[in-house]
Amino acid sequence: MECVRVTMVLLMCVLFLIVAGTNSEYISLQSTQHGKMGDSMILRVETHFDVQDVTFQGTWCKTKPFYTHLVSFTKTTVISNLRLKNIRLILPNGSLNFEHLDEDTQGEYELEINIIFPGSSGIVKVTKTVMVTVSVPVSIPIISKTPDSEIVEDRDNVTLTCSVEHGTNVQFKWLKNNMLVGPSERHTFSQDNGILFINPVKKEDIGQYICEARNHISKTQSKQADLSVFYGPYNLAVNSDQGLKIGGVFTVNPGELVFFECIADSNPPNTCVWISKTKNSTEVLMTGPRFEVKPYELPQGKEFLCRAFNNVTKKQDETKFTLVVASLSTGKAKYIQGGSALSPLTFITVFSAIIIVCMMFVLLRKSCHPKRMIKTIYRRPMTEQKGLHRSGHEDAAEDFGIYEFVSVPGKMESTQASCRSLARLDSVRDLHTTIYDVIRHVPETPTLSLLK
Repeated sequence: MECVRVTMVLLMCVLFLIVAGTNSEYISLQSTQHGKMGDSMILRVETHFDVQDVTFQGTWCKTKPFYTHLVSFTKTTVISNLRLKNIRLILPNGSLNFEHLDEDTQGEYELEINIIFPGSSGIVKVTKTVMVTVSVPVSIPIISKTPDSEIVEDRDNVTLTCSVEHGTNVQFKWLKNNMLVGPSERHTFSQDNGILFINPVKKEDIGQYICEARNHISKTQSKQADLSVFYGPYNLAVNSDQGLKIGGVFTVNPGELVFFECIADSNPPNTCVWISKTKNSTEVLMTGPRFEVKPYELPQGKEFLCRAFNNVTKKQDETKFTLVVASLSTGKAKYIQGGSALSPLTFITVFSAIIIVCMMFVLLRKSCHPKRMIKTIYRRPMTEQKGLHRSGHEDAAEDFGIYEFVSVPGKMESTQASCRSLARLDSVRDLHTTIYDVIRHVPETPTLSLLK
């Protein structure tokens, strides 16, 4: 009988566990929430069931960094921890309201609700946790450099530290010339990226560094910090504005004053030494970046050497060149030394102008041709050239108008044009009168035929 009773109890317990269990789908709660020191925050609970139709009991506890019971509640009553202040529960869903955030508010919180649905004797247990962070806005970060003295490439290392006076939960990142600096074989960072360690430093580490500090509620950047590194010499070369350079050979005209410059990428600038070399001897000519060879000192096929030395990095480099004296063509020499006196553009412009003037002259000569006009004049008939006779028919419009004829006493010439009118007037006896004749048309026959 006792065995049967024990068995029944076990079965009821198993059934209760199956019916009750835990189900997180009934409640939603954000897993992490960030707040600003001094502000308020609500741990908002969303229920996915009808609160009015069920019976439930809930509890809020702070589980980290240490356990503290905060408040217990049902949908109508609240039982809070009297030792806690600035905390208020919102019914009926059980949201927790922090009226003033401080450092003690940070931690992990747990909500546990036991729900009994209508018509069910089982209990559904729901548990949710949320991490609360309380942050202080970050102040402007400051960059410090160690060592603060001069840094030499391939020999020294440098540590850049970014720090803020105010701010919680701060994370840092580094920018060089506005480009993000990431980890590499020579670049390592602290856990929060507040420290950048470069070992060893190189020429490419030179630049302007900015530290950016941020947390969940604010972000700010530091002022620029310049990182200078001593390096070199690199890319050593000898240059000259005179002569012709092919490879390591300079060819110059006889009697020409020649200047050479020794150039290298280096910080600080190099100390340069000029050396002449022959098969049997080596001679130091001078020191300095510029080397002058006078016309009367021009050697023939002599080898020279420029040696650059960095006094800080203790590194040096050297390059050789040969000086050859030979006569270069004038045009070619001028072109090599910076362009001829008459540039190609000027030559093309003048040549084009000459062509245009010639074309205009040819066109003008074809259209006017003075000799041809003179020949044409001389080949005309003499009567046409002298203009001795005009028939009166050239322009009939010019003959229209009123004419006045005056006769004088005496014998009239039969060749006068006015007689043709007087011959037809038999009644006219007085030759001293004036006769007006209105010409209406141009005569079709010559004047002399009318007088016959």
